[in-house]
Amino acid sequence: MPPPPHQKPENVLKRAHELIGVNQASAALTLLHEHITSKRSRNVPITSLEPVMLLLVELSVEQKKGKLAKDALYQYKNIAQNTNVGTIELVLKKFIELAAEKVTAAQAKADEVQSSLEATTATSNIDDLEASETPESILLATVSGEQSRDRTDRAIVTPWLKFLWEAYRTVLDILRNNARLELLYQSTAMQAFDFCLKYTRKTEFRRLCELLRNHVQTAAKYSAQMHAINLNDPDTLQRHLETRFQQLNVAVELELWQEAFRSVEDIHTLLNLSKRPPKNIMMANYYEKLTRIFLVGENYLFHAAAWSRYYNLLRQSAAIVASGQGKKSENPPTSEADLQRAATFVVLSALSIPVISTSRSRGAMVDFDEARKNKNSRLTHLLGMSQAPTRALLFRDALSKSLVRRCRPEIRDLYNILEVDFHPLSICQKISPILAKIGADDEMQKYIIPLQQVILTRLFQQLSQVYETVDLDFVESLAQFPEPFQVTRATIEKFIMNGNKKGDLAIRMDHATGVLSFDADVFSSAKAAHAGSSAGSAESETGSVQRLQSTPSQIVRSQLTRLAEVLYTTCQYIDPSFNEARIKARDAALARAKAGAEKEHLETLARKEIIQKRKDKASEAHALKEKENARKKMLQEQLLQQAEAARLAEEQKLREQKRMANEREQIKRKEVESMLKDMKLEDLAGEDLDTLDSNKIRMIKLQQLEREKNTVAEKLRITGKRLDHLERAYRKEEAKKLPEDYAKQRERDLAAYELIKAQTLKEAEQKHKDDLEIKHRLTRLMPFYENFRSNLHERRRDEFEKRRRDAERELEKQVNARRKEYRERKIREKREREEKERALREAEERAAKEKEEEERRKELKREEMARLKEEREKEREKAREAQARQQAREEEAMARRKAEKAAAMAVPVRRETPVEAAPPAAAVAPPRIALAGNKPSWREREAAKAASGGAAPSDNTPPPAARAAAPPPVERTESSDRPPAAGPPRIALAGNKPSWREREAAKAGGGGGAPLAERPAPAGRVSSGRGAPIEREGSGRGEREAAPKDGPAPEPLKASGAPGKYVPKWRRDNAGA
Repeated sequence: MPPPPHQKPENVLKRAHELIGVNQASAALTLLHEHITSKRSRNVPITSLEPVMLLLVELSVEQKKGKLAKDALYQYKNIAQNTNVGTIELVLKKFIELAAEKVTAAQAKADEVQSSLEATTATSNIDDLEASETPESILLATVSGEQSRDRTDRAIVTPWLKFLWEAYRTVLDILRNNARLELLYQSTAMQAFDFCLKYTRKTEFRRLCELLRNHVQTAAKYSAQMHAINLNDPDTLQRHLETRFQQLNVAVELELWQEAFRSVEDIHTLLNLSKRPPKNIMMANYYEKLTRIFLVGENYLFHAAAWSRYYNLLRQSAAIVASGQGKKSENPPTSEADLQRAATFVVLSALSIPVISTSRSRGAMVDFDEARKNKNSRLTHLLGMSQAPTRALLFRDALSKSLVRRCRPEIRDLYNILEVDFHPLSICQKISPILAKIGADDEMQKYIIPLQQVILTRLFQQLSQVYETVDLDFVESLAQFPEPFQVTRATIEKFIMNGNKKGDLAIRMDHATGVLSFDADVFSSAKAAHAGSSAGSAESETGSVQRLQSTPSQIVRSQLTRLAEVLYTTCQYIDPSFNEARIKARDAALARAKAGAEKEHLETLARKEIIQKRKDKASEAHALKEKENARKKMLQEQLLQQAEAARLAEEQKLREQKRMANEREQIKRKEVESMLKDMKLEDLAGEDLDTLDSNKIRMIKLQQLEREKNTVAEKLRITGKRLDHLERAYRKEEAKKLPEDYAKQRERDLAAYELIKAQTLKEAEQKHKDDLEIKHRLTRLMPFYENFRSNLHERRRDEFEKRRRDAERELEKQVNARRKEYRERKIREKREREEKERALREAEERAAKEKEEEERRKELKREEMARLKEEREKEREKAREAQARQQAREEEAMARRKAEKAAAMAVPVRRETPVEAAPPAAAVAPPRIALAGNKPSWREREAAKAASGGAAPSDNTPPPAARAAAPPPVERTESSDRPPAAGPPRIALAGNKPSWREREAAKAGGGGGAPLAERPAPAGRVSSGRGAPIEREGSGRGEREAAPKDGPAPEPLKASGAPGKYVPKWRRDNAGA
């Protein structure tokens, strides 16, 4: 089924009024609610929705439909909060006003009903005046208590009170977390406080306080949202503080002390967040309420501390007002009487602090003591004090400020008796007149009980210094107070037991003899060694009672101290060196001080200069800050001016709306007055016509008729029989005279009929004549009338034509302007489109150019890579050609060497001196590695020295193996063909160059050196794919082999002369020699 079509607000309002007119207010309310909660209503202008919402609120209040109103108000707030906040305020104020008016009307109605019931019960319902109390009324009074009054209130007033409370809760929930609705939120909270105070609604007040706390926590949680409550704003925080102070006042008036203490904690939390100092008058109210809370909670210590803070605030306010630095309205009254009253209460509350601790016993109660410490810390912070107050500290502060002299004389005397004088036998006697004066004052009467505890404490403290034992009857006779405040013997015994339990007193009680013994044990504890020596936790360790003599326990505790003092004094008189050492130490300290005085002076000057520089920087920073603050203040003033202008405009609008509302109220009042005149209700002259409507007037009329009916019925009941007999008698006598009376009446009626008929005919004839005369007179005026009408039509036709032509010209002008605007818009759109196309083309050309540039760079890179590849191929080709030439040269050299070897084999072998066989270990030694630079090793140099008779060969001298005649070399084709004693194969060198041994052998062969010892030549090595095999000769391994072999001396080696082979000059010279 499709949804119903959306209607305009005007049509919905009209339909709702029609339904109300036919007594269908419930249907009208449902219609308005469905229209407001519809999703399509979100786009409707607020000015059209506002009358609908106002009518919905009125109907919901009349019908007690709070849930419908709440739902509609939430939806309306979501619609209007971003565009028009004023309409939300108007609707919510209307809602609250209507609910409050209903409560007032219900209260008046209940009073009226109750008064009527009392009047009726007092007169008509009492049949027997001597028996006014019937058994039924006594039983009903026993069951129902207040009888009809409570029942009337529950039936009439309580439902409207509940509705008003729900209205306040609804409005506060709607207005929370929106900074633009904050003023209405605070004013609604104030009205809710007044509601709770006026009707003594304690449960609702607790719920209201909890609701406000939750709203503050929610504001801190959602502070990042748009239009959220900013608690860092000084104005917002100030408004919250004012609300909390009103909450504290109402809590105190309702005597909800726990809620008052929570309100104090809320205020303290907001004061810590506030950057702006609170007003002195607010803080004075804060401390004054704290005094009442602490007094009700019997926390006399913090009660006195709160009075002390209150007095300090009064002194500051008096100084500020006297110097003209603050307004008188922002400070509490500071007259001399106010200061004297505050000083009196400061001293009296301090005197009322119990000297004996009122906390629970010590020992296993560590957790309790810790909780009490935390509680005292919280209370200290609430009072804004740096440390927890004590009784001695409060008295010291009072004496420093001369509060004792400023307070009332009886309080000053009380202070002197309790804290200054020592008179154990007359303390109660002197205090009794003062207690009588204090008891006569309603404000001071609350301090009597704590003062009695302090007086008893001082009594036992002073008695303990005079007596060791005392009779309990004697103590009871001393503890005498004025008649309303007498203390019994049981109270005194309970006080003594409590003091002993706390450890503040040390008194033994003997009930058999009725004697009190003051404990004088020298080894007792420091606190209980003397009754009241330190007097519990409320007093300092030294106590405040004058001492006549020291007790034995005090003497025992101080004997070591006194012994040390006497010994020190004795050393000063007996031992001169002790004084000399002390004097020397003092002189040395003075010398050090004099030596460091100049340095300290310079450091002080430097520090002073640094401080001055810092002050200058601080002043500059302060000046910049002041300048910035001035700029911000100017901007803020501009914003305030704009806001003020907007506010004035809004006020003008509100005044206009109020004027219209007043006019509607006046019209409504006139209608009510006319209705009252029509119904002839003269007894409503004293009623307020503004609160009356048609339903109420009808109800009042019905009530009046009911009362009249009851009165008439009562009269008829009383005079019924008498009237019945009289009426019967009248009718009997009347029946005799009826015929005669009928005849006379008939004659009178005929005469009257004839007279009236004649007068009527005469008046009709005269009226006809007058009408004919008027017709003839008006007939003469008809031509003038026709002429005037035609002229008037002509003038109005000309004016109409002129206006029509002007309208056509204006229409043509507007059409031309719209055409011009259309052409300009088209040209502008075309220019923008061409600009976008040009930018797109430029971007495409730039991208194509970048792509071409990238392709060109890649092509150049490919060409470069090809060129490098070609160059590397050429280099590799050259390397292959050089390798081929080198291989050819090596093959040629190898062939030549083979030929030389063959020729050497043909030469006859010469006899040589046999060489001793080397040790067997040498045969298996590894081959010797050629050293860098082809220099002979130390073994070769030693062998040469032994051969030449001791001369050491130089580095350039060829080794002995090279100078000796080398055996013919044997070509080695494989490493496996080498003899087992020849060692591991020789490693092929880089470049296939001959080793230094080969070069030395060639030099020896060409230069005619001495023949080497015969030894077997190692087989030639074939390189693994790197050219011809290298001949290894003269390596020295032959000297370490087993036995030399005979063979012909090889032919000296000559240079090959191959191209590209460099031969040094000295080698060429040796070869030529």
